[in-house]
Amino acid sequence: MLLRLRSDARLPLPHPPPAVSVVLPCRKEQQYIGRCLDSILVGEYPIERLEILVVDGMSEDGTRAIVEEYARRHSTIRLISNPKRTVPAAINLGIAQATGELILRMDAHVEYPADYISSLVRWLLGTGADNVGGACVTMPANQSATARAIAAALSHFFGIGNGDFRLGTGEPRWVDTVPFGCFRRDVFDRFGRFDEDLVRNQDDEFNHRLIRAGGRVLLIPSIRSRYYARASLRDLARMYYQYGYFKPLVVRKVGGVMTGRQLVPPVFVGTMILTAAVAPWLPNAVVVCALVAAGYAAADIVVSGLLGLKEGVRVAIVLLVVFPVLHLAYGLGYLRGCLDFLLLGKRARDVALSR
Repeated sequence: MLLRLRSDARLPLPHPPPAVSVVLPCRKEQQYIGRCLDSILVGEYPIERLEILVVDGMSEDGTRAIVEEYARRHSTIRLISNPKRTVPAAINLGIAQATGELILRMDAHVEYPADYISSLVRWLLGTGADNVGGACVTMPANQSATARAIAAALSHFFGIGNGDFRLGTGEPRWVDTVPFGCFRRDVFDRFGRFDEDLVRNQDDEFNHRLIRAGGRVLLIPSIRSRYYARASLRDLARMYYQYGYFKPLVVRKVGGVMTGRQLVPPVFVGTMILTAAVAPWLPNAVVVCALVAAGYAAADIVVSGLLGLKEGVRVAIVLLVVFPVLHLAYGLGYLRGCLDFLLLGKRARDVALSR
């Protein structure tokens, strides 16, 4: 549902503006953490009303040394150790140590515009929302054809479905989830904190719990951060396998599927596996398998070709592989998660999945 509101430029900040605690989970972000912190520090929000809590998952790649150097130069930055090494544990540690009236969950793989914090705060204070977030523009990790193809796939309907915060929307609207949300701190007293069982998808589950209890999540498309996608097919496959794997655990926790788009990859992959498995006994299954595969291949070729008109021939060729990697990784992860969490009833702590 669209939200008919005046421009955020007309939503005034009180004087003095509320104290904001930025909770920034990170692990092995040596390449990105400096750019992320710089983008926050040069923002227009008064620095004396800001604290930045970098919650690090015991990084061994130099991330901690970079954050420690920033903390020496900027008293608003504080490094917190996260021995559990997962994102929800990091967010909860940050919330527990935050002193601000508002809490803003941010990400180290992202750069933020100068008005990012001030705009989110204006919308949060000027509406009845419990969580406000902006759109997320996916950027390539570098200028290689692979990195550019991955960014293009994660910005297209064929790649990720109808995610408003990634694909964009014309006006502010109430949605099911947003990235990097801004909250009043009492939200976590009313709705609880982030579920530490969920290595992935913790934002989706939290926002579903918030909405189910009567809260509201607001997307402001004019507020845009820049997310740097993974650079390699291997990293993309690993990430989306984990996204898929933990979705059924979210289903079990919330008592149902939150959005239909999450079912498309596992239905596609499951259909291919099932029809191939029964083909020796049911000849028509071969036809079904071939038709599904041909339909997917045709869509892959058409979408990759159309994106190639903008991104170039090399990117289009790589996209022919990126889309199947993305969908197969997510679909296989989802099916494995269904087996582990829905059929076998495993707990998150029982699974041996690399984090």
